[in-house]
Amino acid sequence: MIWVRHEKKQDFRSDLRNKEGTLRQDLFTLRNVISQYTLDKQKAPQTLEDLIPAGYIKTVPKDPLTNEANWTTDQDDSIMTVDQKEPGIVDVPSSSNLSASDGTAYWSW
Repeated sequence: MIWVRHEKKQDFRSDLRNKEGTLRQDLFTLRNVISQYTLDKQKAPQTLEDLIPAGYIKTVPKDPLTNEANWTTDQDDSIMTVDQKEPGIVDVPSSSNLSASDGTAYWSW
């Protein structure tokens, strides 16, 4: 019986590590395409969906921790370049209110 419990605990840890890895990759990708969109269009996207018809992503990925495409978007009035005409999304943290395996909040990544 102890072995079965240990195996389930290992499966949970492995699943959590996979979700955290996916979250890190999705955050990197979304932040990268938001910056690229802003530089290319000289305006920041107003929504993540703006990135789809512009060809930067095919779909808004699901947050692996909430299992929904419900990302929090941070909007700012600042601009990245002197040519930028319109502010908008500057960052995209997770909407999860859970803590990561390292103790940090996912929304702070």
